[in-house]
Order: sequence, then C-alpha cells, then structure tokens
Amino acid sequence: MYKNILVPVVLDKAHDTQASFQAARLLADTDAVFSVVHVQEPIPAYAASQIPNDVLARTRHEIQEQLNQNAKELPGAKAYLISGHAGRAIVDFANENDIDCIILASHKPGFEDIFLGTTANRVVHHAKCSVHVIR
Repeated sequence: MYKNILVPVVLDKAHDTQASFQAARLLADTDAVFSVVHVQEPIPAYAASQIPNDVLARTRHEIQEQLNQNAKELPGAKAYLISGHAGRAIVDFANENDIDCIILASHKPGFEDIFLGTTANRVVHHAKCSVHVIR
C-alpha cells in the first residue's frame, strides 16, 4: 500500500472530506504518513491592498485552525495551508514531499471545465505519483 499520502481538502460546508479520509485509511500502509493540505488561492494585488493586514492574518489563522481540525480525522496527520493555484500547488507539494499517493475529491465537470480544466484534471495529468479521485 502507500506510505506517504496527500489528501487535499476544500474547507467549505459543500465539500465532505469523509470519503477522501476513508479512502486514505483504506489505502494506507500500517506506518503511513498523512498530509492534509488546503490551497489558498492568492488574492489579486489590487484587492489585497484594500484589506487590512490584521484581517488577512486573522483569516489565515482561522483557515489554519479549521484545517487542523479536519486533519484530526486521520491518525497523526499533519495539516498544511499552502498558497497558489490549486492544481499546480498540489502537484508541487507532492513532488517536494515525496508523496506516493494523492487522494483527491472531485466534482462533476461542467461546461466551464472544458476550457479551464479542473483541479483534479490537472493533478491527474501532472502528478508523478498515484492519484485516486473520489467522486
């Protein structure tokens, strides 16, 4: 099975992480390490300049706390809040941390995904490790 598993999560009420966490537990070796990652998209400079620094810091802290709570679902999981474009950031994190399996939830693609692609699509096509997509 897998020894170093990455589980990217979206932190909103519409996304249920339980299926991804269940798959991670099933695919994990007995001494597997879990990384739970949330990617925070960068705020455009013209908008960020209008947001007070304490608001940005407080928001990031709240997101990290919510991510830490999510990570408790997996034994010994470490939570990482990273920034960037979701698909690219997930692949980069996997490459930099010797991940051997990414377990990624996906939505049903819509018309806009034909031109832009989805996070899952980018990860599946660019990851150097196994990718399990949960629907």
